[in-house]
Amino acid sequence: MSALTARLSRAALNMPPSGIRKYFDLAATMKDVISLGVGEPDFITPWRTREACIYALEKGQTSYTSNYGMLELRQAVVKSLERYYGLSYDPASEVLITVGVSEALDLALRAVINPGDEVLYLEPGYVSYAPTIMLAGGVPVPVPAKKAEGFAPDFAAFAAKITPRTKAVLLNYPCNPTGSTLTQDELAELARLCVAHDLLVLSDEIYSQLSYDVPHTAIATLPGMHERTITLNGFSKAYAMTGWRLGYAAAPAEIIEVMMKIHQYTMLCAPITAQKAALEALANGHDDMRDMIDEYCMRRNFFVRRLNEIGMPCHVPQGAFYAFPSIAATDLNADRFAVQLLEEEKVVVVPGDVFGPTGAGHIRCSYATALDKLAEACVRMERFVQRHRRQ
Repeated sequence: MSALTARLSRAALNMPPSGIRKYFDLAATMKDVISLGVGEPDFITPWRTREACIYALEKGQTSYTSNYGMLELRQAVVKSLERYYGLSYDPASEVLITVGVSEALDLALRAVINPGDEVLYLEPGYVSYAPTIMLAGGVPVPVPAKKAEGFAPDFAAFAAKITPRTKAVLLNYPCNPTGSTLTQDELAELARLCVAHDLLVLSDEIYSQLSYDVPHTAIATLPGMHERTITLNGFSKAYAMTGWRLGYAAAPAEIIEVMMKIHQYTMLCAPITAQKAALEALANGHDDMRDMIDEYCMRRNFFVRRLNEIGMPCHVPQGAFYAFPSIAATDLNADRFAVQLLEEEKVVVVPGDVFGPTGAGHIRCSYATALDKLAEACVRMERFVQRHRRQ
């Protein structure tokens, strides 16, 4: 270790790089690549949303906003949460507009975690969860999902992981990477655990609109949960606004105030142009969103059927835009599968174990990709699986 390295943050030094980026870096050097790796809509932001931003710029609206975000946008967020999920918040004090949902999660963790506090989360889980918990001074505690049941939560395992140091549960449903979600009955069971042990819940519901088979239930609507839940959401996925970097948190005023104080010293406020665009998306973007969701659902049905035909068993994801098939029929582990699939067939996927050890033996494929590209990717993957089938 060099003298300079020794002076750097131990938490940052010990943090592994994102397991997803290496495959994108490899793909960037190749031609004719089909990417099923990126967790991003292939749709561009609808024109009326883009026009709202352009109009704001033309009107010279380039100033700071309130640290909480534009009140008009917070009011629109509250109306949206009421409309879709039956949630009720005070826009003046219980909503914070953030620079993406990633910032909202970071703020929430830093607002509630003291050094050594434990945070439970379902595994496989999004790659940033454990590092973000550690950067906040907490201890990430993964709870393995039940592979044989489509990566459903194991509530007995959740209960067994609770200790006197457990502060919170971090949820993500529908889930990245598995596409699994939680039913109202499952949420009720988890809610009872949280109430019994006085746990906070950080609920990452960025894929809530992308629920195909059952309506999304916000855990904050369940008995005893509104006062202990920080609902995290945003515009990236359902509104095709990833590059706009705009999210929000909704929670009791005491929590939002602490989050806002951290936010005002780090980000100050989200960009006004992105806020103006989001206001238009909430006001008039429902039909565009519905069209995109219908397209994702059609792609899901096609892609999952083809994966199973290829010999890569895959449960039907109930939400998001990810499939998480098994590669057990091949003689490769997930990392070798991803590297060799890219080298031999020019298809990008992500190894399942970058989302935690429970994801071993699986890969994550995004079907936020045009149907013709999905079809061609399946042809290439079928050739690859046939060559590497376990003898």
